[in-house]
Amino acid sequence: MSTYILNIETATTNCSVSLSKNGETIVLKEDNDKGYSHAERLHVYIDQVLNEAKIAAKDLSAIAISKGPGSYTGLRIGVSAAKGLCFALNKPLISVPTLEALAHKIKAENGVIVPMLDARRLEVYSAIFNHEHESIRETQAQILDEHAFAEELNNGKVCFVGNGVEKTKNLITHENAIFVEGELPSANEMSLLAYEKFKQNDTEDVAYFEPFYLKDFVALKSKK
Repeated sequence: MSTYILNIETATTNCSVSLSKNGETIVLKEDNDKGYSHAERLHVYIDQVLNEAKIAAKDLSAIAISKGPGSYTGLRIGVSAAKGLCFALNKPLISVPTLEALAHKIKAENGVIVPMLDARRLEVYSAIFNHEHESIRETQAQILDEHAFAEELNNGKVCFVGNGVEKTKNLITHENAIFVEGELPSANEMSLLAYEKFKQNDTEDVAYFEPFYLKDFVALKSKK
């Protein structure tokens, strides 16, 4: 019996939805227009991937959500949509760490992979994985300087990926640093990760699940 999972990624400006069959993406809809339009696009994309695959929502095996860290508002929108579908369809909820999915955009033969998302000023949310995508260091919020990731860089190649790369490359000049620009978390890389969790019955409590914000939300006063 085939396992169909709907994957939702809204942790950054990329509004991304995929439908996977047995861990392989069969339909992907996403758009990164540099702004947050998840509220308008997310449910449209969900309908589109189901229609294109000719799969009814009731035939889904599970709903998977990118759990964070990332944009507070983006995560809230994605999680709310995922929870609503789970409740309505009586389907299990699977959460996929955002940085782990981002790391899977990179295929490396050696060294380590550092997925990173831009935070405020010189801060990023980052994690470290080996070239086989096994976690070496958990997700952290860290302030960047020229000494960041010195130990990893001295030991071998370090591949930085994500929208935190732009400010990182201006600080780190080590010869072992590799910068992959223009990549954001996508529901495409969630497909296999969510399927592996589904097979292990690694699901969330739909009622109590909350995104992994990493830091508390801070409301800023309008400049207008």
